[in-house]
Amino acid sequence: MLLCPDKATLTNLICTAGGAQADWSAHYRLYSKQRVEPEVLFGQVREHLLARLPAEAPLVVAVDDTLVRKTGTHIDGVRWRRDPLGPAFQTNLVRGQRYLQFSAAWPVDDGQARLVPIGFWHTPGAGKPPKGATSDQLLEYRERSKQQQLNTRTLGHLRELRAQVPARRRLILNGDGSYTNATLLKDLPEGCVYIGRIRKDAALHHLPVGPVAPTGRRPSYGPAAPTPEQLRQDEAVAWQTLPAYAAGRRHDFRIKTLATVLWHKSGPARKLRMVVIAPLAYKLRAGARTLYRQPAYLVCTDPDLPLQELLQYYLWRWGIEVNFREEKQLLGAGQAQVRTAASNKHLPATVVAAYALLWTAALRSRQAGADLATVPRRTGDAGEPSRQPSPAPEI
Repeated sequence: MLLCPDKATLTNLICTAGGAQADWSAHYRLYSKQRVEPEVLFGQVREHLLARLPAEAPLVVAVDDTLVRKTGTHIDGVRWRRDPLGPAFQTNLVRGQRYLQFSAAWPVDDGQARLVPIGFWHTPGAGKPPKGATSDQLLEYRERSKQQQLNTRTLGHLRELRAQVPARRRLILNGDGSYTNATLLKDLPEGCVYIGRIRKDAALHHLPVGPVAPTGRRPSYGPAAPTPEQLRQDEAVAWQTLPAYAAGRRHDFRIKTLATVLWHKSGPARKLRMVVIAPLAYKLRAGARTLYRQPAYLVCTDPDLPLQELLQYYLWRWGIEVNFREEKQLLGAGQAQVRTAASNKHLPATVVAAYALLWTAALRSRQAGADLATVPRRTGDAGEPSRQPSPAPEI
């Protein structure tokens, strides 16, 4: 899987392994008959990572889903879904499969971390019932839709991961705005902390204060707190400057925070910290005008988590986007032309597991002091990359 030079179909994988003239039946049955267990491979990655983390360090995990485009109409799990690469002003639909991934942070040095996949699951939605379906079929469809909802599946895999990690070690989950909802926040497992994006107009509340209501019931929420956008624009709240590693070097980030707030989506028992990160300035090239990225609005389910750690943990989340790009474009995860549910579940997960094992070996070798050989970058006389192929490294 790591060495296939062409499209990563199962046929090309067999030919890369030297089995072109042999019987292919066993290779297809390996996945269609559920004879491979990617969870065992990911378990090896997780064990090596936990063994190299300090005893007091938390396990930082990023969660996200990705879309693998498909054109076949008889492939398991293929649905019409929103195109994530479409323009903001127009919602485009494409046919594809949805996969969920957990990637854990492997710290290296100077605040850097490499995210390594520790879980990859096919998460198809519930198929719609046929026309003229009976009431029992509709009821079954609604129940199946709840169980196969993306956030419900994410919570189930999070509970499994929490059971596999020692209880003394905290588990910190990073997610984008699609995972910051009541499904995850209200049922977050014990010993887990969630850091995620939030809308800039989210309605937050202070803690309840004052006398008990005339009805004798203590209010669950206090007065309205400023929205994240209002906090960013409030000149009475000073900006704090914190250094953190991101985009290849260390930057000074300006943040504002409001500790101990409540949100209806997380419930009155879940205290949150709100964090606003100011836009980061950048230039497309030397001498160009300065541009600014969008501000980030976060919530954290642990108000006592140090701001320096909270900021760095969130910035590590970008590594899962890098994993998706390399898994799909370099290794061809999801390119195999298979149809059954078992094959679409296990074959792409095995490709991602091979990618995770490769990174685990590289990071272990680096920490052991090995000098990993890489392909050198060759430049011409004018500083432009040469068209001549680079020499292969000594392995």
